Amino acid sequence: METVTVAADDPQRPDVLALLEEHLTDMFATSPAESVHALDPGALTAPGISFWTARDETGALLGCVALTELAALDGELKSMRTSPDARGRGVGAAMLAHVLTEATGRGYRTVHLETGTEDYFAPARRLYERAGFEPCGPFADYRLDPNSVFYRLGLADGVTPPADDPNDR
Repeated sequence: METVTVAADDPQRPDVLALLEEHLTDMFATSPAESVHALDPGALTAPGISFWTARDETGALLGCVALTELAALDGELKSMRTSPDARGRGVGAAMLAHVLTEATGRGYRTVHLETGTEDYFAPARRLYERAGFEPCGPFADYRLDPNSVFYRLGLADGVTPPADDPNDR
C-alpha cells in the first residue's frame, strides 16, 4: 500500500469541499432525504467535531473522516468518505484506525456510527464489522429507520485496526 497520512484538516479547503459535495450528492441519491445523516462542510467545523483527511505522499486527497463527541466518554464516527480513485487501497482502514486511536487517546469508552442499509453501503459495513463494531440500537438523536443501521464499538480492551480489503470504499 502507498503511504497514507491522516491529519487534521479544514473541511472548507477546496479539494475537501469537492469530496464532501460528492459525498452528500451520493447520500441523497442513495437514501431518502429523511435518512441522510451526513454533515455538510459547515457543520464539520462545529465545536466538538474533529476532522481529518487522508492524503498520499504527493498531497492528493484520498478521503476524509470526522469524530463527534457525543458525551465525555462517547464518540460518533461521521462523514467517512474515500475518493473513488482511492477505493480498495486501504485508505478507509487507515482513516478508521486513526479515528479509533484518537478516540482511545481521548479516553472514550465507545464509538458509535450510523450507515445505510442499501447495497451501496455494504463495503463500509464490512469494514466496520472487521474492526469489531457490533450492531446496536439508535443512539443520540437517531430514531429507528429501515434505511439506517447503527453500530457500537467498545474501546475498553484497546483498538484493533481493521485489515485492508480491496472491496472497501
